[in-house]
Amino acid sequence: MKRALISVFDKTGILEFAKFLVSRDTELVSTGGTYKYLKEAGVPVTEVAEITKAPEMLDGRVKTLHPVIHGGILAIRSNPAHMKTIEERGIAPIDYVIVNLYPFFDKVQENLEFDEKVEFIDIGGPTMLRSAAKSFRDVVVISDTADYAPVMEELQGGDVSFETRKRLAGKVFNLTSAYDAAIANFLLDDEKYPKYLSLSYKKAFDLRYGENAHQSAAYYVSTTDPGAMKDFDILNGKELSFNNMRDMDIAWKVACEFEEPAACGLKHSTPCGVAVGKDGYEAYMKAYNCDPTSIFGGIVAVNRKVDKATAEEMNKIFLEIVIAPDFDADALEVLRKKKNLRVIKGHSAPADKINLVKVDGGILVQDEDMIFAGEYKVVTKKAPTAEELENLTFGMKVVKYAKSNAIVAVKDKMAIGIGNGETNRIWATEQALARAKFKADVLASDAFFPFRDVVDAAAAAGIKAIIQPGGSMRDQESIDACDEYGIAMIFTGIRHFKH
Repeated sequence: MKRALISVFDKTGILEFAKFLVSRDTELVSTGGTYKYLKEAGVPVTEVAEITKAPEMLDGRVKTLHPVIHGGILAIRSNPAHMKTIEERGIAPIDYVIVNLYPFFDKVQENLEFDEKVEFIDIGGPTMLRSAAKSFRDVVVISDTADYAPVMEELQGGDVSFETRKRLAGKVFNLTSAYDAAIANFLLDDEKYPKYLSLSYKKAFDLRYGENAHQSAAYYVSTTDPGAMKDFDILNGKELSFNNMRDMDIAWKVACEFEEPAACGLKHSTPCGVAVGKDGYEAYMKAYNCDPTSIFGGIVAVNRKVDKATAEEMNKIFLEIVIAPDFDADALEVLRKKKNLRVIKGHSAPADKINLVKVDGGILVQDEDMIFAGEYKVVTKKAPTAEELENLTFGMKVVKYAKSNAIVAVKDKMAIGIGNGETNRIWATEQALARAKFKADVLASDAFFPFRDVVDAAAAAGIKAIIQPGGSMRDQESIDACDEYGIAMIFTGIRHFKH
């Protein structure tokens, strides 16, 4: 007779699987709540304490941490010395280990006290799983309820194959590594850069493809941290792609940067039109008018509920995604006329605390760019007007999300010209000014001016005020140029490079 050890927090499908094992002449051994669940369902089962001769103790913290259990799991069946040892000690081999863990992933995100969260750190479960996974040639280990059915199917044909046993063991270590990482991050929450980088992410879904059609891709979400891109509903449209997810993330971050109604049009991870207005409709129309060409085929994020009038305007062009906190019923009806348009209802504001960048053989880790500006300092003879200051602040919020080198030309709280991704600042400036549909009033820069050439170009375009971080050895040259032209300039003290 074979023996199966069952200890599951998630009872989904376990009753059917347990009955199946019993039908195949398998003795069931179980713990605590699982034992009670199976017993009440009429399934013959033996409590672990009867096998170990050691009752559960310390409020259930110790029940399976026992040689009778782990000897039965870890004994190598083909090793005569192992088999002799467990026989001499009266230990029966365990052939199946079916365990899933306390829901630490979920509980760490709930509003619980610290000590309550600690109690959801599973010790016995991972220990049994790891033991069984190491012994996968002799022990079938199941950590995922989705594996009950395929294992039953193989057993009906004879036995579980080596390939399946190996895959199930791999899933155990995949799970426990993520589980341990989540616990480590929870306990080291005050240590920004610990010795080892522990990441805990769970696959949410496969993506249609990667950056290009020949690249495969999948989307993973944090098991412990909140975030806007793990908390949304797809209300319409085809499945999301790799590029869709990246673009949607940035567009939503831009729109959520503003407290007032705001809209962002984005293409290839770069804002192409951003504006604020008295409501969502005006914000969208202004954002569209920043660059009606580039927004075609792009992503639109609005930080207000979308009404029918806005939806009708959106439907006049081809868009990949529209994301907003909500949609009026008639607006949703309008947008759904385009069956491929992805309509996304976002529930949360951006919440990332760290930023990761993969390089060959390593990962760069940094804080998210959360600080907008230091203390504003007017460095020219002329100070900006109140209206110019509003536009300067708006421009700096936009430039934060444009690729460096980045320059944003602004008028009436519209990013009418965005120059970005250039290898020198004057090219970015020339791009921004040339792309502006109409005359801009102010200019925002993500970094300081190494030369006065940006000021000269701005003056030629009629710019009245400039905002930049300052910090160049040649700052005075740009300040003097602004004074020559009667341009106001503000230093923020904070640079916003985005590579």
